[in-house]
Amino acid sequence: MTTGQDTMFEQVDDVLDKLRPFLLRDGGDCELVDVEDGIVKLRLLGACGTCPSSTITLKAGIERALLEEVPGFVEVEQVF
Repeated sequence: MTTGQDTMFEQVDDVLDKLRPFLLRDGGDCELVDVEDGIVKLRLLGACGTCPSSTITLKAGIERALLEEVPGFVEVEQVF
């Protein structure tokens, strides 16, 4: 039996898989670390980890996509 958190983790992972080609194209990637109470914790990898635009990528790109596709999603937090 899956819990709501497990389902949300899978939904977030599916959305990230759709976005991943765009990150990879720019030499970066992201790793889904955790989902807790609607807060998604991501680690930016490669070029994304040091990019000055990483906050924009997180908030305007990834967060917006998750808001549209994952019920119960609240926000994205970057972890290091």
